Parts: sequence; C-alpha cells; structure tokens
Amino acid sequence: MSRNSLYGVIAILVIALVAFGIYTVQQQQSRPGIEVRVDEGGISIDGNS
Repeated sequence: MSRNSLYGVIAILVIALVAFGIYTVQQQQSRPGIEVRVDEGGISIDGNS
C-alpha cells in the first residue's frame, strides 16, 4: 500500500469518526417530545420517552 493510499484511508476514518461524534451529540441533545392527536376516537396524548 502506498503512502498516499494510507493517508486516504486515515482521512476516511477520521471523517467517519467526526460524523459519528456529531450524530451522537445530536441524539443526546434531543429531548423527549409529546405527541397530541385529535381524531374520531378523541384526543390522544403520547409522551415519547
């Protein structure tokens, strides 16, 4: 494997690690929400925890 190929593989791994970190932070910051539905059956309130 040439040196340029090694640098490319390392760059791809670093990009994947950064993307996974950003995804993880966004998932931790999302708060549980409340879903309110009104239909023929009445009003439904669902807490997403």
